[in-house]
Amino acid sequence: MVTLAEVAQHAGVSASTVSYVLSGKRSISAGTRQRVERSIRELGYHPNAGARALAGKRSNIIALMIPLRTDLYVPVMMEIAIAVATTARTHGYDVLLLTGEEGPDAVRRVTGSGLADAMILMDVELEDERLPLLRGTDQPSVLIGLPADTDGLTCVDLDWSATGALCVEHLAGLGHRDIAVIGEAPAVYERHTGFAERTLDGLRSAARETGVRLLHRPCEGGYDAMALTLARIFDERPATTGFVVQNESAVEPLLALLRQQGRAVPEDVSVVAICPDQVAVQASVRLTSVAIPAQEMGRRAVERLVAKLDGRGSDEVVLLTPGLTRRASSGPAPAAS
Repeated sequence: MVTLAEVAQHAGVSASTVSYVLSGKRSISAGTRQRVERSIRELGYHPNAGARALAGKRSNIIALMIPLRTDLYVPVMMEIAIAVATTARTHGYDVLLLTGEEGPDAVRRVTGSGLADAMILMDVELEDERLPLLRGTDQPSVLIGLPADTDGLTCVDLDWSATGALCVEHLAGLGHRDIAVIGEAPAVYERHTGFAERTLDGLRSAARETGVRLLHRPCEGGYDAMALTLARIFDERPATTGFVVQNESAVEPLLALLRQQGRAVPEDVSVVAICPDQVAVQASVRLTSVAIPAQEMGRRAVERLVAKLDGRGSDEVVLLTPGLTRRASSGPAPAAS
């Protein structure tokens, strides 16, 4: 590692002069500043992040708060995180990854340490406990998610309400009148996680508008949980012919159970999933789906954050428009026997 003293020797100045050039605390002649900056470039000197923070300079680090919970589909979360990290590098920033379920304590630690210039928050709840702290600090931040109150915040997210509506409209247009929604694990709804609640709002709104009967059942995912959930659905609504699945872990168990029961997809039952394209196309039946634009969400969040760091950004809500891709799992509702 090149030291500040080595830069000073290379530029023919004192170490304190190099420090003043880096901190901007004293006026340095243009010629001396250029000589120091040339030495910094030629030697590949990188100031210590902690020292820069203490000097009031940028650390060039973005903190990404991404609680890794067992009740959420981690591959999607990590795809967003990778998009954040790669986009941040193109703008000259590194990413500090915070994966614990610390809530407000994590925000306090980042804002108090000075080791990060800004924050991106994921797994946003409608009434998120972290938001009052964000509103009370000058440190720029962006949410990948949408809380109930977006005032004073910058948010990037898929339009989950429109996503839910799109699924119902597709099935209703095929003649399905009884639709069951296999949702995320119960804990996701108990936390009032934004994406799940907003999807449900969109599903219910579209069901009312199209005259469809809608039944929502959370599911832990996995074969045994899906078997119990499916039995409950057909017990309550035996005429169900359409399914919307917002739970990647439940996709393959659902398809397997339908086969075991002699229900052909899509001749007897249609299935629409809200999931990554990879999950949809690799399922045992290629699924009609609304894709989760994980990479675009991560990229746009960083771009909004960098704009705020550069003094160009303002608080805004960016909702990505969903698109439904029809594949082999959805077809006309079967004629009543």
